[in-house]
Amino acid sequence: MENKIDIAFDVYSDTPKGRDPDSHSKTLRRYHQLLWTKPLPSGVNFILSDEIPRKLYHKSELGDFLLSSDSIGHTYKSTKAMSQITKKIPSHEMDHFFSVCSSIGAYMVFPANKIDNRMTINMSRGLNRSIKDRFDLTLECIRLFYTNMQSPLTETFKRYSSFFNLFQSFKGYANFFLLQDLIDPVSFKINFWLPFENFDKSPLPKNVNEYLKYKRNAINFIKKRNIRIAKCNK
Repeated sequence: MENKIDIAFDVYSDTPKGRDPDSHSKTLRRYHQLLWTKPLPSGVNFILSDEIPRKLYHKSELGDFLLSSDSIGHTYKSTKAMSQITKKIPSHEMDHFFSVCSSIGAYMVFPANKIDNRMTINMSRGLNRSIKDRFDLTLECIRLFYTNMQSPLTETFKRYSSFFNLFQSFKGYANFFLLQDLIDPVSFKINFWLPFENFDKSPLPKNVNEYLKYKRNAINFIKKRNIRIAKCNK
């Protein structure tokens, strides 16, 4: 298996047309396997197998963990509620944004198994009206979970507490998944892509200026994460 990760690789390039890279890009799955097969904060090696189609699997004394890919970069171009805003953005800017969101830095893994036939993390963060797939808000929910505070995703995270326990703390989780550039190094709070007060407001940008700020901050984070990925893969 080739161990080199190309941070410029477009995960749609080996995905059948009309399909989702999270499930159908073999390169994306291989990159996840390479990146996240490494020691946990405890020192135990988190070895991921690709024996299960479209998923990654770990089994050890720590437990059984079935993981799947999930995009953390979204242009919202196909979101109906955003159409009046995104159509005002020049096409070359949207194309660039989508291109950045098609690199490995714009993808994570989360548990893929349903528990009690309820929604997975991927499903919950996409459908929850306070999150709407924004990863900065998802990460804030994760931060709050590690401090035993409530968020719109608390009940979902509780079902997957054994997964979050692998990383011992929010810092351990963030460092493991190379998310440091979305977190203030002093306060260890989230560097939100849009001003944040609480989860009561709509998470979607409400005008062109907000969208441009969201886009700029999301691109900046993904590019920095790609640099971290490249350094880890030398």
